[in-house]
Amino acid sequence: MAAIFHIPGALRVYTNGHSRVEIHPAHGALRDVLQALWSRYPGLRDRLANEQGEIREHINIFIGNEDVRYLEGLATPIADGAEITIVPAISGGTPL
Repeated sequence: MAAIFHIPGALRVYTNGHSRVEIHPAHGALRDVLQALWSRYPGLRDRLANEQGEIREHINIFIGNEDVRYLEGLATPIADGAEITIVPAISGGTPL
């Protein structure tokens, strides 16, 4: 089985336009499947992780419906068939 990453529109330029990326095989922790994703699409790494390899503050990653910040972060185990959604925070604009 695979882990399936759902890529938001703003980051699809780094995945050759793919909105969905499957990583085979899906095993280990979130850190491991992210490394596999970054090996395939290296441009994503700097958009998602800081210089220390931690997820950037303005990036949210969900496994299913759970925010990894409330699980084990990058050490969160990934099961076969896991659906991983990357959600960049949106800010700015004019206050109402």
